[in-house]
Amino acid sequence: MKATRLAGFSVFFGLLLGVLPASAHHSFAAEFDGTKQITLTGVVTKVDWVNPHTWVYVDVKGDDGNVVNWALESGAPNALYRAGWRKDDLKVGDTVTFDAFLAKDGSHTAAARQVKLPDGRKVFAGSAASGAEQK
Repeated sequence: MKATRLAGFSVFFGLLLGVLPASAHHSFAAEFDGTKQITLTGVVTKVDWVNPHTWVYVDVKGDDGNVVNWALESGAPNALYRAGWRKDDLKVGDTVTFDAFLAKDGSHTAAARQVKLPDGRKVFAGSAASGAEQK
């Protein structure tokens, strides 16, 4: 009896997992151009420490004086922690500089490679899948 119940639960949960939406992950090359580097200096407006990627939003003032909010994709929170980041290293209102790779779609989105934190430290910001090497 127990074996039949266990098998029934296993089949039920297996079917349930099969119909749940799967969140697709992307490769660096699918969204970003590794040949188009950019350096952005601006003021942090938001930080999302979420998996699979941390996102940092920065207001950057252009040469024309207009401010544009950029979305910078970084590595997973655990990868950033191992690279020397701490969750409180970036706060809303901090001025930071990112070295990044532009999105292929022309939006104000970039894949962060390195960031100069407010305390002057430079830390690796990309994920291992980004194709960007740590310097």
